[in-house]
Amino acid sequence: MKRGCDSDTGASTGRAEPWHRYRWSLAALAAILLAAATIAAPPRPLLVWNVSDSAPRGLYFVAGRAAYDRGDMVVARLPAGLRLFAARRRYLPLNVPLVKRIAALGGDEVCARGDRIMVNDRLVARRVAADARARELPWWSGCAELREGEYLLLMGERADSFDGRYFGPSKEADLLGGARLIWRR
Repeated sequence: MKRGCDSDTGASTGRAEPWHRYRWSLAALAAILLAAATIAAPPRPLLVWNVSDSAPRGLYFVAGRAAYDRGDMVVARLPAGLRLFAARRRYLPLNVPLVKRIAALGGDEVCARGDRIMVNDRLVARRVAADARARELPWWSGCAELREGEYLLLMGERADSFDGRYFGPSKEADLLGGARLIWRR
């Protein structure tokens, strides 16, 4: 005899099994919790398509977070205050991560003096005052020793790269993982 059914006709008696009664409520609750979790902690992308000329164009695999070293390529988010700025100027779409190289990390001294960016008293990049459309670029200036979990991201060989030469050091929370080029365009 089936529970919740009339034994003679097999028709529903209107009494649902306990789990049937709550399954839609549980499914809705699970969906709400998953959505809330992605808002609180956006998921880390596994693949990123880089269209910027500052790093090789193509598809990158985002490796898990690890111990980073100078020279490592990483996928990172722009510091929160610059995401809208970069999107409005069409440097990078809003909430699209960038691919950059780590030029300095905790313990390194970074300095920005005029158009020069220095790491441990060594010139690593130059910067320009305006972009290709003659719009003023943000500049930071001074010297600081990076703390543990701080990184200077830049593509030193590209003077037109929108990177740490303009927005300064990045925090570890902005790094999504190592960048491994898997398909070059």
